[in-house]
Amino acid sequence: MRRLVTTVIAAIILVAIGVFAWRTFNPGPLAFARGSTVALADYHEANPTGVPAGLDKADVIKRGEYLTKAADCMVCHTAPGEAEYAGGLAFPLPFGTLYSTNITADKDTGIGNYSDQDFLNAVQRGIRKDGARLYPAMPYTSYTYMTDADVLAIKAYLLSLPAVRSQNQNNTLQFPFNQRWSMIFWSAAFNPDKRFAPNTEKSAEWNRGAYIAEALAHCGDCHTPRNLAFALDNRRKFAGAVAAGWRAYDITSDKGTGIGSWTDEEVFSYLAKGHAAGRGTASGPMGEAVDHSFSQMDPADIKALVTYLRSIPAIASSEPATIAPPAPASPKEGGAVADTLGGKVFAQACASCHSWTGVSAISPFATISGSRAVNDPSATNVAQIVISGTRRFAPGGISMPAFGGIYTDTEIAAVANYVTGRFGSAASKLTAKDVADLRGQTAR
Repeated sequence: MRRLVTTVIAAIILVAIGVFAWRTFNPGPLAFARGSTVALADYHEANPTGVPAGLDKADVIKRGEYLTKAADCMVCHTAPGEAEYAGGLAFPLPFGTLYSTNITADKDTGIGNYSDQDFLNAVQRGIRKDGARLYPAMPYTSYTYMTDADVLAIKAYLLSLPAVRSQNQNNTLQFPFNQRWSMIFWSAAFNPDKRFAPNTEKSAEWNRGAYIAEALAHCGDCHTPRNLAFALDNRRKFAGAVAAGWRAYDITSDKGTGIGSWTDEEVFSYLAKGHAAGRGTASGPMGEAVDHSFSQMDPADIKALVTYLRSIPAIASSEPATIAPPAPASPKEGGAVADTLGGKVFAQACASCHSWTGVSAISPFATISGSRAVNDPSATNVAQIVISGTRRFAPGGISMPAFGGIYTDTEIAAVANYVTGRFGSAASKLTAKDVADLRGQTAR
């Protein structure tokens, strides 16, 4: 018995030491900027939090609507074909599946009975009304930087919408991941539980962009690699990662694999419209973020976000830096053979929109030449686009149908390999098993 007690005490001490070391030495998302920070109340420039100047005098519900869209709440809390914010969206993980919860005003299945403090605890600290801990699929480690006023404005907006009675689905996580209490230790190590503090050595526009990127849009949750504990590794901030089965590319200032060679106008266009000529079109989770969040933002906020992104230190990722030129107009020419299985699938389903050159005559959104996806030899996003299609709502956008139910895993692997070989810098080597795995990661 004494040995067991000693072992437990030693384990607790080790955990405490680990938490202390991590909190002390791991950089936060804004540590790269250095400089001096102050409490928001002591900052004398334009308030970087809240809503744009045009909505500053609006009522709390109108302000909450803007902030809810900026925080992209609807996408994760809405299942396909179901009521908005009623939850039920599946998040497949290697050790089970998480389901998003109902955040409508329903008092039995939603947040209708949440007090202001209950809602603050959930959004900023990952603690439900019943005291249970939330999993980091809910990005509370980013939302923790939101001000109380902004969080409560979001609550006011959500409670102004129709209540939807929709019972929350039970997660199917395996042991030990189904032990919610263990998130107490995870949160102690990885959630700073701090509000945004402006940097006095940066411009007001930079601070606004930082607040949007880190607190509201939580860009790092997709674009920053994670450590073994599934926390963000800010030593490689925005260097690219795989999220929900899609590759979120390097968005640091690196000129080879990041956005360092992009013009401000190209970055702005990609965020506001989901497309930048010669750079590509947003798809998957990024396409959803553009359609439901970034495209709804005030242009001044997008400009501030661009300013902030420009300041992110360059980190070269493992992604290729070479971008192939447009392919020949004839399918008989080029690096990929048209009479292969992949070439035949491309001829049947793709060539009429994307053309054999990769430069679409239908819409710039359908141009694939020069895009990161086709120049990525992993072909992750190419395969995912074929499987899931794209459903675009931003102005000028064009949707692509999903072919996942039409073509087999073998055919999708073949056409992805053909596309990267013909239009990209190097042909991928996807297999049917790879495509099956990608389907499993995006069964949302």
